[in-house]
Parts: sequence; structure tokens; C-alpha cells
Amino acid sequence: MPEFIDAHGVAIVYDVHPSRTEARGVVQLLHGVGEHAGRYSALIDALTADGFTVYADDHRGHGRTGIRQHGGPEKLGRLGAGGHRATVDALWRFTQIIRDENPGLPLVLLGHSWGSFLAQKLVNAHPTAYDALVLSGSALPWPGSLNSGPLNKPWDGPDATGVEWLSSDPRVGADFLDDPLTTSTPMLRLFGPWNTLQVLSRPRRGLARDVPTLLLVGSEDTVGGPRSVHRLADAYRHRSGFSDVTTQVYPGIRHEVFNDLTQADVRADLSAWLDARFPVRV
Repeated sequence: MPEFIDAHGVAIVYDVHPSRTEARGVVQLLHGVGEHAGRYSALIDALTADGFTVYADDHRGHGRTGIRQHGGPEKLGRLGAGGHRATVDALWRFTQIIRDENPGLPLVLLGHSWGSFLAQKLVNAHPTAYDALVLSGSALPWPGSLNSGPLNKPWDGPDATGVEWLSSDPRVGADFLDDPLTTSTPMLRLFGPWNTLQVLSRPRRGLARDVPTLLLVGSEDTVGGPRSVHRLADAYRHRSGFSDVTTQVYPGIRHEVFNDLTQADVRADLSAWLDARFPVRV
């Protein structure tokens, strides 16, 4: 497992999945809160088959990074010294590593859920570093556009597991709960009030680059849902000046569009969108 050391001395563990054909681009994959990069194997397989090399880290406090950082699973999800800002800084360092190792190839930033909020901060700060932006299970992370209540409320009941909000496929929730590298503890309890507030942001005005952007959301997503994602799309168009913003809403699908019952369709839509912007090399 390759790793790099962040500014606070935390070893960030990551994987590199080489393209199975001549590489036409690179994807930096950012996972969500309480999980890890290993939950994206089907998506990574599809991307590498489609000509993209994928770099995927376990963020500070999460997955393999968190196990090493905290000396065990008891504090999984807790960010540690430097908090949320250090997490963003570490991901920017990761971007620089990826760029150095893949000169000349376009870089796609793909973030899910909390990873999508981290991606938004990276694009705000370093818009010229990325050639495309893909956000799934996202929202406009701003008061009034982000659900601050229990995410599982629509499915609460005597037999609820608490993670039905993730996917309409019950196996996804069961696997999440059985995974030793995940935690279902809510963000506010994991991060604390201050670091949770650091998640908030809006697309910056007049960014120096027009970044093609794809937003993928399930109609039953309780994090923000389609209304919030449409607000995010409008902000990228009118605040940041992006001219190529696509929003795809999947009916009946919940938060993890890459792990729900229509995941093959979602991967196909992503592939078609990437093909149109980064053609296969002949």
C-alpha cells in the first residue's frame, strides 16, 4: 500500500488502480464519511476498463488510514490533529502527487457525499488543477440546502438498521454494518461542531477555469436530494461561470448511486459523459 505523510505527520494510505488500456485520463476518487475507498471496487473496475487510472485514498481518520492513525478501529471517522482543514490539505497534496506521476493526462476529481464536499473545496481553491468534476450523493453544503436531521428518518421503524438511507438494496446496508473499516456514527458526533461547520461552502465566484461538471443524485437521497443538487448546479453556472454542468437524477434511488439497484446504469451514464469530454485515444 503506497502512502504519503501529511503536514501533521499522519500517514495517508492510498491505492493506484492502473488503466487496463492505454490511459486517457486519471480519476482521483474521494469517498464519504465513515467509509473507505475499498467500497468502490465496481466503479473502479469500470473506470480502469474504460481507460482511466484511478487513485483512491482512505481519508484522515478513515479506513486503513484511520486504523493506523488511531491504533485501532475504536476512533474510526475521527479526523485527528488539524481536523477538516488538514483533511482538505492532505487531499490537495494527493492531487499534486497524482499530477506529478501522470504528466499530460487530464485529471477528473470524483467525490461522493462528504467526498463531494471535499471536492468542492478543492475546486474552489485550485480550479486549474482539475479537468472535470463528478459529484455523487452531493448537495449545496450551505444552511437551508443540507439536511441537518436524521438521514434515516423516512425508513425508521422497529426493524430498521439505521442505514437504509444508503441504498434501496438491503445488501448494501448489511455489508456496510459488517465492514470492520466503516462506522455509522453521524458526522456531527465524529467531527464535532467546529469541524462539521468547516464542511460548509459555496462555489466561488469567477473561478479561473471552466470545469465540466457532472452531478449524480438519487431522488430519495436524504442528504440534500435533487432540490439541493439543482441549487449546486445553478451556483456553478451563475457564481463560478461553468458552462458545462449536467445533473442526472435517478428515480427511486437513495444516497449511494454507485451502490444502488441501478448502479450499472449510473456507471454507463458516467462512462458516456467522460467519453464525450475525454475521447478514447486511437
